[in-house]
Amino acid sequence: MQVTRAGEYGIIGLLYLARQPEDRTVMIDEISESENIPKSFLAKIFQSLSKGGLVRSVRGARGGFRLAKTPEKITVLQILQCVETGFALQKCVTSHPECVVADRRVSGCALCGIFGEAQDRVNEVFSRTTLEDLLHRSPTHATH
Repeated sequence: MQVTRAGEYGIIGLLYLARQPEDRTVMIDEISESENIPKSFLAKIFQSLSKGGLVRSVRGARGGFRLAKTPEKITVLQILQCVETGFALQKCVTSHPECVVADRRVSGCALCGIFGEAQDRVNEVFSRTTLEDLLHRSPTHATH
C-alpha cells in the first residue's frame, strides 16, 4: 500500500496551517507556493478536507483556509480518509472485498486475515498520530 500524492499533500497542507497563528487564514496560493504543491491539485484536496470538517474556508478579502479543529484533534487517519479513495492495503479489506486467486474470484483467501490485521495496525498508528505529533517529530529518512 502506498499513500497517494493527494494524501501526502493533504497532510503537508494541514501541517502548514497548523504552524500558523490560530486566527490566521491562509490562501491556497501561499500554501501551494511555500510547499511546492500544484495549486489546482491542492485546491481540490482542500475541498475534500473542508467537506470532511478538517478545514474551514473563509470567503472575502481576508479569505482562505484555517484548521476547523486544533492540531491535537486531527489525526493522520482522518486526513487520509478525507482525501484518499478506498484507503486499504488490499481489496479484500475494503467494504467491497474482492479476492482473485489464480485469475479466479474467490470469496476469501488465506491472505485476507493477515491483510486485515495489517490494515488494523496501520489504521491504529495513523489514528493515534495527530498533526500536533507531526509538528514536533523530527524528520527522518527511511533506509531502503
